[in-house]
Amino acid sequence: MQAADAVAALRGVSLRITKQRIAVLEVLGSRPHAGFEHIRDEVRGKLGSVSAQAVYDVLAALLAAGLVRRLELPGSRARFELRTDDHDHVACRVCGAVADVERVDLPPAEENGYRIDAAEVTYWGTCPSCLSAPPRKEEQ
Repeated sequence: MQAADAVAALRGVSLRITKQRIAVLEVLGSRPHAGFEHIRDEVRGKLGSVSAQAVYDVLAALLAAGLVRRLELPGSRARFELRTDDHDHVACRVCGAVADVERVDLPPAEENGYRIDAAEVTYWGTCPSCLSAPPRKEEQ
């Protein structure tokens, strides 16, 4: 996401336009599924001194406005992405890489008496990079 797109997105949800918000959106545009530490470090690289709390506050505002989605995978810290539509993820058990996949099917709404309002599916496996890497010594 370029700065102009970030400004338009912030205006579209009536959020005040700040350099910190623009920087966070730019980082997420270039690195989907980024963790907090990566976002914080990239924002600091762009803007200089920015507190961790300021980055947390920006993420909270972007989440509340619906511009960002929080992804919580078992065994790892939260990640953030700009894509907020219904989609699923595939995660590598070896390196932790995450990618988007399109949703296949939702369960019937009446199953077990629940009214379904959201679904998150994560497929687990091994990414192409890890599959093509030479075996580590302990695996030989």
